[in-house]
Amino acid sequence: MARTPLSMEPTGWFQVAWCAEIGVGAVHRMKYFGRELVAWRAASGALSVFDAYCEHLGAHLGYGGRVEGEHLVCPFHGWEWNSQGRNVCVPYEKHPNRGRRIRSYPVLERNEAVWIWYDTAGRAPYFDVPDMFSAFGDGKSAADYYPPVPAATLYRPGLTLHPQYVLENGVDFAHFKVVHKTPFVPEFTRHDFSGPVSYVDFTIAFDENVELSEVNSGVESINAGLGCSITKSWGMIDNRTMPAVTPVDETTCDVRFTVWIGRRPGDDGPEINRYGTTMAGYVIEQFEADVEIWSHQRYTDPPALSPKEFRGFTALREWALQFYPDGGPAGPDPRNPHSGAIRPAGAATT
Repeated sequence: MARTPLSMEPTGWFQVAWCAEIGVGAVHRMKYFGRELVAWRAASGALSVFDAYCEHLGAHLGYGGRVEGEHLVCPFHGWEWNSQGRNVCVPYEKHPNRGRRIRSYPVLERNEAVWIWYDTAGRAPYFDVPDMFSAFGDGKSAADYYPPVPAATLYRPGLTLHPQYVLENGVDFAHFKVVHKTPFVPEFTRHDFSGPVSYVDFTIAFDENVELSEVNSGVESINAGLGCSITKSWGMIDNRTMPAVTPVDETTCDVRFTVWIGRRPGDDGPEINRYGTTMAGYVIEQFEADVEIWSHQRYTDPPALSPKEFRGFTALREWALQFYPDGGPAGPDPRNPHSGAIRPAGAATT
């Protein structure tokens, strides 16, 4: 398994848990981007994500740290920290230590998932995590789908791959016929890489008996940076999916996959049923076939593209450069030398 030359610290939103994993009062240990982290949920339900170490004497807050009301309490000396990482109480002093702050991360709960914003330059989020339902504008809501967590999810920790592999998979139409056994190679219907959120739609069919001219099914995908992707399938099994790949360290990532299956008419129970789990299992099986390849893949740059592949891969890789601190393996993008999809005020535009 070859180490990727791509930076493992791209800018963007990345899934670090499912919401249901972190209950009120919980302190959840994690490691992402080479950093020890903790996620904790206050009594109000508000969720925070911190660097794991107390700024006092370095105790790891994930080992014995506790939640009291709206504060995270260090297990070593009882120092209390609020949701912004500021010290609000030193129990044996009259005043808190206002000069120290634990690094906190912008956090968002959406699509059953916990997302953190990561940026090596410390900039605030400049694009959003798309909502699984409103983003597609078709009037559907979560009530139209079986609840996916935990029965319709996949979690594969510590794999040697990169978030960009998932995005490249979305424009790699030739692999569908080989890996997913489609009767023909899909066709683009939308291809928009004009901003930090991209859109790739295509027609696809899995029925061996269908002719290309008769295809009436496809996939719509929305990609918010390299860490967040959502898809909607139409004209086939009613499903929506959310693959998420989050860097753990310089060589590995955690992979999560969440599947929403459309409810059958009249089935409005609170839990996913056998039909839902069966259909979700089929979708997850298809995704696992990709994961098996990604986790043993070598990133090739430049790739040996065929003429039909050139448009999609070139657009995707040029789009991806904006999220890297160093501009990716080819170096800084001359059109955006400061990286991160934000050009500082006064910077040249040519």
